[in-house]
Amino acid sequence: MQPFDLLIAGGRLVTPGGLVAADLGIWDGRIAAIGALDGQAAAERLDARGLHVLPGVIDSQVHFREPGLEHKEDLASGSDAAVLGGVTTVFEMPNTNPATTDAQALDDKLERASGRMRCDHAFYVGATAENVGQLAELERRPGSAGIKIFMGSSTGSLLVEDDASLERVLRAGARRVAVHAEDEPRLRTRKALAEAAGDPLAHPEWRDVEAATLAVTRLLRAARATGRRVHVLHVTSAEEIEILAQARDVASVEVTPHHLTMQAPDCYQRLGTRAQMNPPVRDARHRDALWQAVAEGVVDVLGSDHAPHTLDEKAKPYPASPSGMTGVQTLLPVMLDHVAQGRLSLERLVDLTGHGPQRIFQLAGKGRIMRGYDADLVLVDLEARWRIEAGWLASRAGWSPYEGMTVTGRPVATLVRGQVVARDGELVSDPIGRPVRFLETLSC
Repeated sequence: MQPFDLLIAGGRLVTPGGLVAADLGIWDGRIAAIGALDGQAAAERLDARGLHVLPGVIDSQVHFREPGLEHKEDLASGSDAAVLGGVTTVFEMPNTNPATTDAQALDDKLERASGRMRCDHAFYVGATAENVGQLAELERRPGSAGIKIFMGSSTGSLLVEDDASLERVLRAGARRVAVHAEDEPRLRTRKALAEAAGDPLAHPEWRDVEAATLAVTRLLRAARATGRRVHVLHVTSAEEIEILAQARDVASVEVTPHHLTMQAPDCYQRLGTRAQMNPPVRDARHRDALWQAVAEGVVDVLGSDHAPHTLDEKAKPYPASPSGMTGVQTLLPVMLDHVAQGRLSLERLVDLTGHGPQRIFQLAGKGRIMRGYDADLVLVDLEARWRIEAGWLASRAGWSPYEGMTVTGRPVATLVRGQVVARDGELVSDPIGRPVRFLETLSC
């Protein structure tokens, strides 16, 4: 037998068949064997005794801010943060400057990523009234994660707020469409509440539950009318969950660690505008409903919605302060702590961060510990108890809402296609990230 490039020995693997104690052999960037491999030759060995081996996290919602906003993040710093946190694949969002709305902008991002990103990647194309005619072609280009719709306020022209435009976008193509679902007319009407309050405690009142449910209801109606699959990002409310649980034929569901971990009003009282994000963190009733949806299988995917801003920007008076917080590096540690607290199983966490994204977005050879799949892996110590500190963070923004939080469970090593890229909190390889492939576009 040909020697393995790398043998990961003595770990406990979370596979689609369950948790197994086994060695893992890697050759040419892929998983070549799983089992008792002690007698097999390998160019390199990695001792995983006492550790669990998970599929690398696929974070299907990040904002790495390049081009145009590199003062708060860029593709290099964002991917550094990703791999330090156990994330091996990211889908990056289009609301940069200029926005990613055409082939030239998509190709520019791919060129910028080459030789600079440590994790594998794909880039969303933003839908606008002007590019509807090109969306079917754009979603099939190499490196495209598909189409992103903003039904609520965003940057520049990235807004699809009326039903006629929404249907036109959904008819233009075939892949699953990612959607930020907040009702723009209601947001405009209610913004005066935020301006009058001048306090981030008003954020869930401005961007209220009805703004979310109106948008989700309209989106599902359009999805069924056009026969298009949709992926509803960062769901925040009990009412949305009730609607989406009845729409499994057309809709998949994402939640974020922020909405599972924080609750209003506490987070706004502690963190002020650092807790401000769209859609907002809501009260405990909604957080509990999201956890119930995780338990019942309504939630398909966990995404970080990593959306960095500088502390100076966040210090602006509300509501002039920008919405968004960092999260790609803390996604896995925070969720491992929830595992330690008994809120979900390790297997369910892997389904949400690996199997689920692979299934929903039809990634080729990613997201599972299976023979023939890419060796995208994260080794974690489930017993490690540690404190999240600013010095560990790689994001150019330089802060996290979880600073000072003590968590149980820590990424120890991250591998991208069989190469160790981060270990013991340090970056240990050159950037090797490359565009991911999708089953629906392999003919490209």
